[in-house]
Amino acid sequence: MERSLNVVHCEADRFVITVRCHQIEVDQPVEDGGSDLAATPTELFVASLAGCVAYYARRYLARHALPEEGLAVRAAYTIVPHPARVGEISLEIELPTGVPADRHAALLAVASHCTVHNSLESPPAVKIELAANT
Repeated sequence: MERSLNVVHCEADRFVITVRCHQIEVDQPVEDGGSDLAATPTELFVASLAGCVAYYARRYLARHALPEEGLAVRAAYTIVPHPARVGEISLEIELPTGVPADRHAALLAVASHCTVHNSLESPPAVKIELAANT
């Protein structure tokens, strides 16, 4: 099933991304020429991975009637040159109090197979082209 979203230029380095009925802005930091009015696309890329891991972890907790309050995911990443890209991402899942140690490995296995992580492990084909009306 194909899904779509749309990105439209606002001003300078700011863009609005429309996904279904939701809008997300992206920008660049001032030191990179932007206005710093929103996260960068790269930050959203890392955030989407962290958010997906959190979602899968929460679903695991809910499925096993385990505590959910306090679940958090922290992400850190590095940018490397040539070509410019995210070189490494580290994620740390903070589990709620009361999740038994014998559930940790299974939860980590589930969270590690979230859709975004799977997409990084088996990258999609990406095609970039100009629109026909250009």
